[in-house]
This record gives sequence, C-alpha cells and structure tokens, in this order.
Amino acid sequence: MSNPMFRLLILGGTQFLGRHLVEAALARHHHVTLFTRGKTNPTLFPQIEHLVGDRAGDLRALTGRRWDAVIDTSGYVPRLVRHAALTLEGSVGHYTFVSSISVYSAPLPHGLDEAHPIATRLDDPSTEEIRPATYGPLKARAETAVDAILPGRTLIIRPGLIVGPHDPSDRFSYWPWRLAHGGAVLAPGRQRAPVQVIDVRDLAHWMIAMAESQATGTYNAAGPATSLTMGDLLKTGRAALGASAELHWVDDAFLVSQGIDIDRGIPAETLPLWLPAREKALAGLFTIDCHRAIAAGLRFRPLAETFRDTADWLGTRDSTRQWRAGLSLEREAALLTAWRQERLTGHSAAKRMR
Repeated sequence: MSNPMFRLLILGGTQFLGRHLVEAALARHHHVTLFTRGKTNPTLFPQIEHLVGDRAGDLRALTGRRWDAVIDTSGYVPRLVRHAALTLEGSVGHYTFVSSISVYSAPLPHGLDEAHPIATRLDDPSTEEIRPATYGPLKARAETAVDAILPGRTLIIRPGLIVGPHDPSDRFSYWPWRLAHGGAVLAPGRQRAPVQVIDVRDLAHWMIAMAESQATGTYNAAGPATSLTMGDLLKTGRAALGASAELHWVDDAFLVSQGIDIDRGIPAETLPLWLPAREKALAGLFTIDCHRAIAAGLRFRPLAETFRDTADWLGTRDSTRQWRAGLSLEREAALLTAWRQERLTGHSAAKRMR
C-alpha cells in the first residue's frame, strides 16, 4: 500500500516520462514537487507545487527543503548531475537517476544484463555536448557521480526505448500513425528481428513503487517480458487499430542502398525500431535482459493497448507538426515502387541466366 505522506521531488516532470511519473505519483496520493525551468508545458499539474530554477546554475529553490525521494529525469551532463546530487544530499532520503541502455559498451551481445561493462570514455573528457557519440558515456559518468555522492541511497534505471502517449521523439509513434493510415506499408528488414519497447506508464508506475520502497542498485528496463519480433509488433498494431494496412517487407540491403538509416539521434531518414543485420556492434540492442526489474515488480500492459492509446493521443496532436522519425507517405511509396522494380529486374535477370 502506498504512503499518502510520501514526499516526492521530480527534476523535470512536464514532458513524457516526467509527466507520467507525476500522474503515477498522484494516483498513489503522494505529495509531489516539480523542479523545472518553467518552459515546457508550464501549465501542467496546477494542483501541485512547482519550483522554478535551472540545474545549469540556479538550484536555490531546492535548498532548505526536505523530501523522502527525488527522481531525476533530466540529467545528461555529469557536472550538472553532480551539482544537483550535492545540493540534495542532505535533503532527500533516496535518489533515482534515469539513465539509459546507451551506457553499455559496444559490441552489445544478445541478452546483456546489468553486469555488462559501461562506456565512460570520451574522446574529449571535458565535453558536455550531447550527441550520439557522447550521450551514453555522459550518462554513464552521471550514474557514477550520483552513486558516489549518495552511496547506498541510489537507484539507477536504464530504460530501453520508452513509448506511448506524449512521446516527442516519434521513435514508436510513427507506427500507430502509419498503420492506421492503411494501404501499402513499408515494413523494414526481417520479420523475425527482435525488438523491445516499454510503455512509459508501466515504467512510471514501477519507478514510483521502487522509490517508495527505497530500492537501490541498477536495473535495465525494457519490455515485454517475453520475446517480441518486428513482425509481431506490426501485426499486433494493425490488429489493435483495426487497420487495413498491407505489410510489404523490404530487405536491409535495399533500404541501406536508398540512404535509410537507423535511429542514431541525428536528423536522417529513419524507420523506427529497424536494426539491420549489418549493425553487428548493436546486435543485442533489442534483446536486453530485464529479469532483475521484472523480479522487482516491473509489469507490462498488452502491446495492443499501447498502440491504441498512442494512436488516440496522436489524434489530439497538431497535424502540421513535423515528424522526427519515419518516412513521408510520398517517400515510402517511392521506395516501395523502387523495391518492386528491383525485384522484378532481379527475377528477370535470374531467368535469363538459367
């Protein structure tokens, strides 16, 4: 049973995971305080306390206060994470830091668990620029900083791909949108390629429970509990949405030849959740071992529910918003036409060689 007097501070809390953490905490009748810059969705949660500041320098609003626990959703730069942890060292009993599976050193083997080495090396040790090559090592160094300041009081969560309503990245949302639109859908790569996603609401509810219990240690957090393939995911989404979409599986080599890239966190033509077989160093990206988190109570809702709820949320979003992942319908159609032509040409050449 939750403690109604539990006092929770959330660093961040008005975008995606943060807002779902707030909702989960309020559902458990906790006293929630947010610390934000007051710039992203500032009118959310008017019923709770908002502290305004900037972890890049102004943490005065956090001093002279006391909370049972803090959840840090917005820590990316080790120096700033260290500063926040030092400020809160005497003010909180427990510190949850939201990290990432990106901390793990490549190559990523299938089934890697929390014991796999993390990558802390940076070509420029002084850099604080967040980009694909530095994101993981910066997160890894931030983990170390928090644990050093609050030993025995730190919980490190390493999520995989977080999905669901209010996701600004579009790294999953593209698929509910595209499947609901119907027609010929370009399905990338191999139907049996593994994928992992975790609904943001499942992650948030579990994290609140872990903070309540003052759990410590490091946990991978991806899902579902059983294996999932790209074919399973797209077919589940199609059925959940009652869509008439026709899946056309296009192989890795063709997509690479057409300039389609995996999601590297940089502007590019991407197909979410696609990991071509040639990406040997990332082979285990979607087969992360999460048994430790599951044993600690992490549970997963049906994937169909995530598809439906994400699609419903997309229906409320500004239709003119620029997508951050996926293909335009025009580009997709052109690729499918080129793919069919290449297959036809290849079949004709094979016949001539017989």
